[in-house]
Amino acid sequence: MSKRALILVDIQNDFCPGGALAVKDGDAVVEKANLLAEDFSAAGDLIVATQDAHPANHGSFASQHDGVKVGDIIKLAGLDQVAWPDHCIDGTPGAQFHPELKVELIRKVFKKGTDPRIDSYSGFYDNDHQSSTGLSVFLNDFGVSEVWVCGLATDYCVKATALDALREGFKVAVVADACRAVNMSPDDGDKALQEMHDKGCVIK
Repeated sequence: MSKRALILVDIQNDFCPGGALAVKDGDAVVEKANLLAEDFSAAGDLIVATQDAHPANHGSFASQHDGVKVGDIIKLAGLDQVAWPDHCIDGTPGAQFHPELKVELIRKVFKKGTDPRIDSYSGFYDNDHQSSTGLSVFLNDFGVSEVWVCGLATDYCVKATALDALREGFKVAVVADACRAVNMSPDDGDKALQEMHDKGCVIK
């Protein structure tokens, strides 16, 4: 029998208010994510989480480049890359999950962004799609055919994770009210939801 999986994307302190790369109302996703996780757990479905886990010298950090400001577009591994503030450095409090997230329901955590030479928005692959986290194999081993995605942030890691899930052959639902966007431009989150819908995701 096919199963569903809930993917909790990067619900970490640094993406919540007070964090190094705070998403507006980012902590508002926690309660909704917990309710979803409880529902999935009760149904016998799978819950996994992604976790940004950068080394301190990660190439996506503006601090690693002379004359680069946060928000500038640079090249990293030949790809356009937003220069971010230092965030989610592995082993620091900012990289930890939000303290109210029900981590006991999470079956496995998939760390990403661990290679200083390239960023990794998706829970499945680095941004050049050359290195895999192993998430797809894990889901397939459990007989998962449908994934639901929520977390932070709609316009970056949620979108990349959802679109890669489609490429991997899963049915994908994105729970919009359990996501929040960075919104470097005011409508980035809405555009991301539209793109996910247009490419085949169900927006819930």
